Amino acid sequence: MLGNEVLWFILMVASFIGITLAYRFFGRTGLYVWIGMAIILANIQVAKMIEFFGLLTAMGNIIYGSTFLATDILAEKYGKREARRGVFVGFFVLIAVTVIMQITLAFTPAPEDTLDPALQQIFGFMPDVTVASLTAYLISQLHDVWAFHFWKQRTKGRFLWLRNNASTMVSQLIDNATFTLLFFVIFNPQIFAEIGWNGVWEIFITSYIMKFIVAVFDTPFIYLATRIEPEDD
Repeated sequence: MLGNEVLWFILMVASFIGITLAYRFFGRTGLYVWIGMAIILANIQVAKMIEFFGLLTAMGNIIYGSTFLATDILAEKYGKREARRGVFVGFFVLIAVTVIMQITLAFTPAPEDTLDPALQQIFGFMPDVTVASLTAYLISQLHDVWAFHFWKQRTKGRFLWLRNNASTMVSQLIDNATFTLLFFVIFNPQIFAEIGWNGVWEIFITSYIMKFIVAVFDTPFIYLATRIEPEDD
């Protein structure tokens, strides 16, 4: 059985390959679809707690981190306007899914139904996650788009690796701090009572380290994306 650390790297590579293929076959539309999908999956995965190199953390860091790669590709290939459009696509998708699933959970299940309790567990807490996630998402992603173009202008279009990493790493820090504080401290005091500040700090540090690694490893893929001529764009 593979350990969490090995699985984590496999998931990261699979995500980067997936986003590259989405762009190769569907162009910017593929990136918009990936952002919407990643936002939904990240908000489901965050319900699962794991140990990563002995530290406690929530899942969702990789798939969520891939949205920064998607917006950076949009920014690099199509400009700030398309990158911001990608951000708002993700925002809309998460709100729509949350509303639809809350209505779905309100239906009375048939006596033969066996999956409703699982759905209630997965999506019942989603409003808290959604508010925390959307707040962190909008602030950090819009900062990422701004910072990407700031560094692009300052370097006169050179050093793609610099603007990709400088914008993403700071934006991930903003996102991580906002989400951790809102979700684990403000919206879920019962969780906070169980893990305390030490647990919150551990989750924050571990999550940011994971997002930092994702930001570093996505650099070759943004260079690859600049060489791709999508089939459908």
